[in-house]
Amino acid sequence: MSLAAALRPLVLLAGLAVPGAALPAQATVKVDGSSTVFPITEAVAEEFQAANSGMRVTVGISGTGGGFKKFVRGEIDISGASRPILAAEMAEAKKNGIEYIELPVAFDGLTVVIHPANGFVKELTVADLKKIWEPAAQGTVMTWKQVRPEWPDEKLTLYGAGADSGTFDYFTEATVGKAKSSRGDYTASEDDNVLVKGVSADKHALGYFGYAYYAPHAGKLKAVPIVNKEGKAVGPAEASIRDGSYNPLSRPIFIYVSKKSLERPEVRKFVEFYLANAAPLVSEVKYVPLPADAYEKGQKRLAAGQVGTAFGGHQEVGLRIDECFARPLVTEPKVATEASQKSPK
Repeated sequence: MSLAAALRPLVLLAGLAVPGAALPAQATVKVDGSSTVFPITEAVAEEFQAANSGMRVTVGISGTGGGFKKFVRGEIDISGASRPILAAEMAEAKKNGIEYIELPVAFDGLTVVIHPANGFVKELTVADLKKIWEPAAQGTVMTWKQVRPEWPDEKLTLYGAGADSGTFDYFTEATVGKAKSSRGDYTASEDDNVLVKGVSADKHALGYFGYAYYAPHAGKLKAVPIVNKEGKAVGPAEASIRDGSYNPLSRPIFIYVSKKSLERPEVRKFVEFYLANAAPLVSEVKYVPLPADAYEKGQKRLAAGQVGTAFGGHQEVGLRIDECFARPLVTEPKVATEASQKSPK
């Protein structure tokens, strides 16, 4: 067992401090945000604290939207995000004088899961997912047979991300065609462990969450292959997430760093450590690392203090990681184009 693994129970969860001697406030790095990004940041924080006694990192799980609310008010140093910063969040950051550096840190594959006892669902299309999750389905599509007539007339129980989750934003954009457009009659949570527990205990269930929450529980969940834009049913796996064949549910995930916070040595040191050590730790927690040159580009962006976002304040589906670094960074929201908003079918 590694030192980091041995220290894991002591890591700060949901903003709780590691037991030990009191440290000055300026030696603390405050992180909050996405439950999807949390396992990566947790692993980095453990390794960082093991290598840097006298520094601590607090890691909360408020969801992407909840993290950004704190971030744009200057309450935290780093916000984990499973989707890019949105226009309203950009505007609030500017109003409060918060400049930020956008850093992709890994790939994720949103995983659609069912109970292992479900033997009839072999694959799902984006059209199936839309039929299940669109707002018009609320109170209407209540059985599996209503999704496909050849499926049994059994109750359909749904589990999914809460409204403050970037996973919710991405999933609805990719499947329904509009971010945040979803039925509301399902069990929702920003804590993916709640969703894992729900689906694994309900033979009628279907849910979705990040791949890192599926992988450790593969014995009590079944991942459903998704028919991609090429017409092939592909399941989530490191190879299919990396090569983009698991589409449209593969996506980059991010940390956003306050430029002002980088004036504090512990914050800069932590973010540099994050990018330098991300690849093996991303793999350890079952996400997919970026190419090595992407982390190098992130280090250069950090060193140069390049602020802004490559997304213009809009959610996008099917974006490749090289596009995240090839695009110019902006600090003002851009008008969304049809191409940038279009979801793969």
